[in-house]
Amino acid sequence: MRPLVSVIVPTYNEEKYIRACLNSVKSQDYPNYEIIIADSKSKDRTVEIAKKYAKIVNAKKGVSAGRNAGAKAAKGDILVFLDADTVLSYNTLTELVKAFHDNVVGATCPILPSHYNMRNLLVYVSFNQFSEYSIRINRPHMAGICMAFRKDAFTKAKGFDEKIKTLEDFDLSLRISKIGKIKFVKDTFVVTSHRRIENWGGLKSVTEYLQNYSKFVLTGKGFGFERYKPIR
Repeated sequence: MRPLVSVIVPTYNEEKYIRACLNSVKSQDYPNYEIIIADSKSKDRTVEIAKKYAKIVNAKKGVSAGRNAGAKAAKGDILVFLDADTVLSYNTLTELVKAFHDNVVGATCPILPSHYNMRNLLVYVSFNQFSEYSIRINRPHMAGICMAFRKDAFTKAKGFDEKIKTLEDFDLSLRISKIGKIKFVKDTFVVTSHRRIENWGGLKSVTEYLQNYSKFVLTGKGFGFERYKPIR
């Protein structure tokens, strides 16, 4: 029996990206899933497009609030959170579900950029190595671009902290790792747009981000979430 997977996508004015994201979910080789769009009063055609694919729930503004609203409406045993500009490989849900055995409560996979150039590849290859290493040393950083959790563990961890405006994925990764294991799944990947790199200001901001995370891992001291502006 394959467990029901709830695919949750928070949205706000995502008409440019949402169709490709949802088409990639519909093209999965995993048959047992539902799609939930948690929309924060989009002013464009996001809901019009998404309602052909998914259940729509209303959410407060912010990705954390959207993800929590989607999780509340979810019926699945496994929650898969995607950003609206995430495109899955055909086997992403299958491979993520395979990871959930023994005491595994969370899983993620490599992320690649939709726009290939040396800068974008360097950023995402570095991030994937960083994410895998962080999981190995039990200081996991799973990106909200694609992250999966057992619903019972997500509920026990009390979901995303809606007070955190960005790096909310990092915060939850750390909290949920205290409940069980996190897996980095190498047999699939997802693709994301390069808007994060553009909005963060290129390699300088990404490098600073990685340096701050490394400092946290080495010293155990937190750093200011407020330094990194959300992309939407």
